[in-house]
Amino acid sequence: MPTTYTDRGTGDALLLVHGHPFDRTMWDPQVEEFARTHRVVVPDLRGYGSAPVTPGTTLLSDFAEDVRALADRLGIARFALGGLSMGGQIVMECYRLFPERISSLVLADTFPAAETPDGRAARRAMADRLVREGMKPYADEVLEKMVAPYAAEEVKAHVYRMMTATDPEGAAAALRGRAERPDYRELLTTVTVPTLVVVGRDDTYTPVADAEAMHAAIPDCTLVIVESAAHLPNLEQPAAFNAALRTYLTG
Repeated sequence: MPTTYTDRGTGDALLLVHGHPFDRTMWDPQVEEFARTHRVVVPDLRGYGSAPVTPGTTLLSDFAEDVRALADRLGIARFALGGLSMGGQIVMECYRLFPERISSLVLADTFPAAETPDGRAARRAMADRLVREGMKPYADEVLEKMVAPYAAEEVKAHVYRMMTATDPEGAAAALRGRAERPDYRELLTTVTVPTLVVVGRDDTYTPVADAEAMHAAIPDCTLVIVESAAHLPNLEQPAAFNAALRTYLTG
């Protein structure tokens, strides 16, 4: 269970799940905005931020059970659940395991298909590389794919700081787990709660086409494309991201 988390505000619960290789501060602009009207809960996933590291392999189902355990611990019976990238895949796994707990979904810059054989091999190789080299070479390589090259310098600095502070063993365990993830595309067609799909216009990891496919698959779904953003629109364009989320949560 996540032992480090932010829990701010009162009202309907909004639980947000960060991506890889980040931590709960990824959601700082959303905590600031939504704690005025909601109870916002944002955990550090195991192996990230200040949370303990579980070496080896951490499956998406392990992360999902951690989310459920945290909600239980905090006495939150039902909640809106959002996640970005790997966090979005964890959210899909949560919906697979305990849909009765979830009042609505937010899927940001994420992808529902299972990994390809080549993709599985690449994730395992990256896990080995992170353990061998540490996080800095990887962070140097991907910073301007995580956020757009034109992103604000303070946003780049925040993202770089999160990536380089991540424990390589924790990040590697999650990568090995994601290599084994199931295919959520069929699950998405069965979703019965309102869903918001968000994507940065310039995201190359999970392009707009992936978001459009999810939007088409999910019955009660809103799609928002955030302009002038790549893979982390919640940090790159927080006002636009928050406005979309606010409209969705109050709609």
